[in-house]
Formats: sequence, C-alpha cells, structure tokens
Amino acid sequence: MDNTTALITDPMAVFAYIAAALGIVFWASTLPNLKKFFRIIPPIILAYFVPTLSTTVGITPMASPAYDWMRAYLLPIALLLLMITVDLKAIMRLGPVALIMMLAGTVGIIVGGPIALGVFGAWLPEDAWKGFAALAGSWIGGTANMVAMAESVGTPDSLMGPVIVIDTVVGYGWMGLLLFFSAWQTRFDKWNNADRRGLEDAQRHLEGLQSDGKALDLPHLTMIMGLAFAGAVLGVWLGGMVPELGDPKIISHTTWTVLIVVTVGLMLSFTKVRNLEQYGASTVGFGALYLLVGSIGAQADLAAVLETPAFLLAGSLWIAIHVAILLGVARLIRAPLFFVAVGSMANVGGAASAPVVAGIYNPALAPVGVLMGIAGYILGIYGALVAAWLLAMVGG
Repeated sequence: MDNTTALITDPMAVFAYIAAALGIVFWASTLPNLKKFFRIIPPIILAYFVPTLSTTVGITPMASPAYDWMRAYLLPIALLLLMITVDLKAIMRLGPVALIMMLAGTVGIIVGGPIALGVFGAWLPEDAWKGFAALAGSWIGGTANMVAMAESVGTPDSLMGPVIVIDTVVGYGWMGLLLFFSAWQTRFDKWNNADRRGLEDAQRHLEGLQSDGKALDLPHLTMIMGLAFAGAVLGVWLGGMVPELGDPKIISHTTWTVLIVVTVGLMLSFTKVRNLEQYGASTVGFGALYLLVGSIGAQADLAAVLETPAFLLAGSLWIAIHVAILLGVARLIRAPLFFVAVGSMANVGGAASAPVVAGIYNPALAPVGVLMGIAGYILGIYGALVAAWLLAMVGG
C-alpha cells in the first residue's frame, strides 16, 4: 500500500484510528451475544488483524511516524506497569512443585523451538528464526514478551501474521486439550502416584490473596501515567547508550531497554509503588500493549498468512516437545496434573490463560494460575533471549 494513497495519513489520525478500532473490538467483546465468539477468537487477535485489514484496503498506511513512536515507547510503558504489580513473595510461596513444573514448561519452549526450526527450516523463510524468537516470547509469558522479542531481534512485519496465527491456532488448541483433560486428572494423579499435598499448601497460602481494587481517581491516574512515560523515556535513553551484541544481533538497543525496564519494574514491585495496581496500573499497561499490537498489525502483509501451513506444523512439533518435557518431569517428581496444565499455560498462555485453566481444574486454586502466569512474564524476557540465541544458531 502506497502511503500517499491511504485514506488516513496524518500520524495523530492514524493513532486515533487504531485506538478507536481497539475500543470497538473490546466493546464488542462485552456484548452478551458475542461472548461465545470471543471465547474462540480472543480480542487480541482482532486487535492485530483489524488494523491489518485496514491497511490492506487502504484506510491506513503501511508506514507512519505514529507506528515508529508507538513501537519505541508503548512497549516499555506496558512492561514497566506490568512488572511493578508482581508479588514475588507470593509466587515463592507456591512451593517447589509448582515452580519446577513452570520451569519445566519454560525449558520445553526454549528447547523445542530450535528443534522445530531445524526440522521444518527448509520449508520456511530464510529469516524464520526471527519469527520463532517472537513466538518464543509469547510462549514464555504472553503477548508482552512476544512484542519485546520481535522488537529485540528485528522480526520483519511480514512474519508477524504467521506468528499470530500459530500462537492462536496451536496455543489455544493446546489450551482446549488441557481443558478437556481436566476430567481425567484423578486418573492421571492415581497413575502418576501424585503427591497432592502441594495443592493443599498452595490453597492455604493463597487464601485472601486477591487485593480489593479501588476506583481510579485523578491523582493516581496521573501518577501511573507519569511513572509510565518517564520510565519509558529513561529506559529508551539508557538502552540506546549500551552497545548491541551478537551476530546475528540478539541483544539490540531495544533489548537493553526492555531488560532495564523489566528489572527496574521488578525492583519497584518491592516498594509502595506496587500499590498502584489497586488503581489499575496493569490495566493501563495492557491498554498500551494492545495499542502496540494494533500498530504492528497495521504494518503487516496479509499475504504472509498464507505461509502458515509449514509454520503450523513447526509450532505443533514445538508444543509437543514442550508437553513431553512437562510430562517427563511430572513423572519424576510425582506432580499432579493440575500443575502440569497450569505450568504449561503459565508459559504458553501467560497470566490471561493460566487462571482459566487453573479454575477449571480446581476453582479454589485459580489464584495459583494468576501467580504462575505472572512468573511466566518475569521469566519470559530472560528465557526468550536464550531461546532467540539458540534459534539464531540454527537458522541465522
């Protein structure tokens, strides 16, 4: 699409259009008649593909200064606000079984990606490893990590369409299987001679975990926005001062920005700054993240989605390796199926999906899914960098 022929070209108007499209998508997701539709097609998918279609039909341009600004600053804004809400002490109280299973799931993603790329690399684009690096970010923590890795390794916009499709079809397909297997957890635990005391301990420690939210007021909104923008600008400035590393490049200026913002956010989570979550700090963070996803979608090549068959096969093998490692570790430590399922979703689905799976297996332990999903966000940046390094060795 020629930028001069697009219906909307003014950078502020482009930003407003993407924000309005995102608002309509999420408004539609609240309508009772569309609840079933959005269970199958999550809003994040439409947040990406509506801008993609808009560019394809000529409403928005393929390139715009608005996209450049959004890519530079919305990611650190989102990550900073998500990290300050982390409760590391509560995560550590989950016990060794939960943490081991989550780490096993992470190892499965790190190992599975390079193997799948090696098997299917001949049928994939030359720079497919960069798309796999973005997918590794998604499957170790969620959408924020996917975008962070895509920015870090320079994933081409043409590969983001297939990556989103794989993330949806394979990732949510596996989630569906996990929900189906919930009916078999008693048989699995009996076959595995599972020690269920960890579940009881987790439930006891997590009673009353969820804090009460408070109505957002102007003072706290300004504090959240001030922290977010100041932290993002400072992170970008500091990241730009550190040299890039790797050949092919793995640690870029954007990577340094992400690492700085995530680390500072985690440090702030031990202070009173974490109380901003009571006023919706993470919600603001997710809003910034989804706006960024929309800007990435507006720059994507819709035709690239046709390349997904080989990608889907590679993604399926990748998940299969992840599952095999999880089951092997579960057998060794006699972990209940609950921790297998939630440990997997804490990686593949992140904090949005893990509590759903946890609630299906045991409604009283839904907070375990929340904490394991948040732990996935923390591991995601660091673990995905290892995965990207391995992927670059295989396909770079």
